[in-house]
Amino acid sequence: MRLRSTWTDSRLDDLSGKVSEMSVRLNEISGRIDSLQHTILIVGGGLFAAFVAVLAAIIGLIATQI
Repeated sequence: MRLRSTWTDSRLDDLSGKVSEMSVRLNEISGRIDSLQHTILIVGGGLFAAFVAVLAAIIGLIATQI
């Protein structure tokens, strides 16, 4: 397969269309990743808060038994 040294207008238009399509797809993926990151932060924060609460309860229980 030989590489072309020149680009015709129609080939450039095709390339421009493909680049635009990829840009749209990347923006969609970026939005989905942002949503996933938000969900991970919310769930992780909730788990961390629950862990701190359980730890405080255990420490409180030990302190009242001494």
